[in-house]
Order: sequence, then structure tokens, then C-alpha cells
Amino acid sequence: MDDNARPHRARIVEEYLEDHGLERMEWPARYPDLNPIEHLWDYLGREVAALNPPPRSLHELKQGLLCVWSSLPIPVSDNLINSMGN
Repeated sequence: MDDNARPHRARIVEEYLEDHGLERMEWPARYPDLNPIEHLWDYLGREVAALNPPPRSLHELKQGLLCVWSSLPIPVSDNLINSMGN
């Protein structure tokens, strides 16, 4: 998938795709219905914001994210996967 992000257009990526005979699949950027990762970022952000006490440093934010990530409920990940449809 290619959402036209700058890293996806780097010369090394272009060369890799060409060398391996791979074609790009155009993909709209920031389109939540087609990019389940956007829903995951939203979930993680809301869960971290709800931590008590809230993170007050980069280290606490990292620890909070790791805690939320490691306790990600299976239904949340299933819903993200299933949101893609066919």
C-alpha cells in the first residue's frame, strides 16, 4: 500500500520495488476507514490520556503506551482487522 508518504517515495524504496518487480497499490492518506492503524492510534491516545495519574514526562508516556499496548483487548484488535472487510 502506498499512501504517498514521503518515506514511501524515497529513492531506495523506488529501487527496491523496481528490482523486485513490485507494483504500487495506491492508497488514500489519512482515510480511517481504509487505514485501521488510525483507529489504533486513536484508541491508544484515549487510553493513555485516561491513565491516572496522567504521564508527565516522555518516560512516563512511553511506559503508559507500553502498558496500554500490552493490555490491548483482543476484541479491539479483532475489530480493527475486521474493519477492512474484503
